[in-house]
Amino acid sequence: MSSIGRSKALLEIGKFALYVTVPIVLTYSVVSSSGTIHKLMGFRPYVVYPPEGPRPPSPEELREMAREIARKNKQQ
Repeated sequence: MSSIGRSKALLEIGKFALYVTVPIVLTYSVVSSSGTIHKLMGFRPYVVYPPEGPRPPSPEELREMAREIARKNKQQ
């Protein structure tokens, strides 16, 4: 194997080691302390729900409202 081939192999091994270790180290550093996770999650709200509106009427109330409307229509 020539010296160029050996240096390319070492470069590829070094790049692979870097590509594997960086995500592992970053993941471990974030997961190891809960303060870091809360700090990272505080940058941006993930789910923002709108305020709760009035609830729709129940089926019994809807039936009663329909009966009242029908009675008013019959009276007219």
